[in-house]
Amino acid sequence: MKKSISIGISFLFAVWLTPYTYAQELLNYPLDTVNGEEVYQYRAEKGIGFYRIGLNFNVSQEDIIRLNPQLKERGVHLDELLLIPTGRPVVKPQPGENKDAKKAETAKTEEVEKPEVTEVEKPKITDVEKPKVSISEKAEILKHQNDIKSLNVSKVPVPKEELDTAAIVKDPFTGQETTQDSILTSSDSIFADSIIADSIVADSRKTLELALMLPFESQLTKRSANAARMLEFYQGALLALHDLQNDSTLYRLRVFDTERSELRVRALCDSTELDSVRGILGLVYPVQVEWMADWCVVHQVPLLLPFSDNVHLEDRPYVLQFNSTDKQEADSLCQWIISRETPVHCVRIDTREADITSCMRTLRKEMKAQGIESTGLAITDLMNDSADYALDATKENLILLPSDRYQHVQKLIPHLQKLQEDGFQIRLVSQYSWQKEQIDLPQVFVSVFTSKAERETYDNLWAQSYQSEHVSGIPRYDLLGYDLMRTLIEWLNGNKEFYGLQSVIQWKQAGKGGWQNSHAKVQTIE
Repeated sequence: MKKSISIGISFLFAVWLTPYTYAQELLNYPLDTVNGEEVYQYRAEKGIGFYRIGLNFNVSQEDIIRLNPQLKERGVHLDELLLIPTGRPVVKPQPGENKDAKKAETAKTEEVEKPEVTEVEKPKITDVEKPKVSISEKAEILKHQNDIKSLNVSKVPVPKEELDTAAIVKDPFTGQETTQDSILTSSDSIFADSIIADSIVADSRKTLELALMLPFESQLTKRSANAARMLEFYQGALLALHDLQNDSTLYRLRVFDTERSELRVRALCDSTELDSVRGILGLVYPVQVEWMADWCVVHQVPLLLPFSDNVHLEDRPYVLQFNSTDKQEADSLCQWIISRETPVHCVRIDTREADITSCMRTLRKEMKAQGIESTGLAITDLMNDSADYALDATKENLILLPSDRYQHVQKLIPHLQKLQEDGFQIRLVSQYSWQKEQIDLPQVFVSVFTSKAERETYDNLWAQSYQSEHVSGIPRYDLLGYDLMRTLIEWLNGNKEFYGLQSVIQWKQAGKGGWQNSHAKVQTIE
């Protein structure tokens, strides 16, 4: 047991992020100087407004308007030339100073001051004893910078001021402190199981390089709840790679903080950073997905999307979408309604069209297309406890809410519970994630997630690896990261199915295009 713990811990911190710095030059726009300030010359693109420009260039709207005062009274026009501050200072030459000489002197100074990058010295290994490796030679820690973060463990040394033997190590996202002893307690099997063994000792296994792209928001002082979920996803993915280590394959993980920026993804597509990558997991925002999906088609690299749905899969045979589409879920629920031995009476809660989410709108449309009738119930009548006219006292009443987001319909739940107390049979069309709300009503939902309980081994590994107990959520993002990292590798090995800890993935091709997880099943709660 002690040996397995050591293997897991050493593996996890071997892949902990190290910055692979991108300079501002990656933003491929012409540069200019206006009133002593360096700016980009940017042509406005279709669908890109103030908000998106601000995110992409990491500047405020006030700074954009300051350099483009015509925008104060109107919006951005297509193909309009805008000046965007780079945020970098412009060095002004002193009077009488030769500019070319100054540039040459600056370049010379930068060249002298640039820290030398050296590889970790490879110790000699004997059959009698394996050398001990200090944590400062083995671990890699994420540094908070405003650039894309990437793993490059074999070339970038650990800065001494960031991590040293017997030092206190701060978790790069949560700031929690962990002593060195709890990170690495033994050097047993560290060489045989590390994913970066080539930097310590020669390794004869084949190398499979993967990329993980998520919005960690690592450069922000205050991070959103979404960033915390991305960290959990990342930690679960690391545990998956730990479990997959074997005698024939060496896994190397490159990790990128894509934030919400389209430009960061575009920069990756234009760079050489992904040349050796054989599979990509991640991306959240649609505009990022579009750029990377097209890149993956050209380079024939599979891209597994954990969070996106309704992605354009046609002509994209290398894109894999884990989430089910709205239509897929609606069709599954309609089939469940039609095939029931005991008929149900469908009741839709009517409200303003703008308040009906696309998911529920698709369900209502699909029910109508398949000939499933429903009775309308005005949301004001439900709130006033005057809903009897829309219900059937002899059948189970299936309630179709206007939104699939719990915070939008939370106020309706007590009124539906009162109807049940009054003797009506009520079943709620809900969502998998609503289980944490402990709604006291029978429910039905369609989900790609399952409720398997065989997770004791995994939870033990989590506790041993991260020195903490996991705080469960529904769904659990660490389990999602674990399952989908395993799924990606199964796909690369030619397998189209994977039965995970929280998900069952069965890939079905959309015509001659990309692949959709077809395992969206109807589940009920009584």
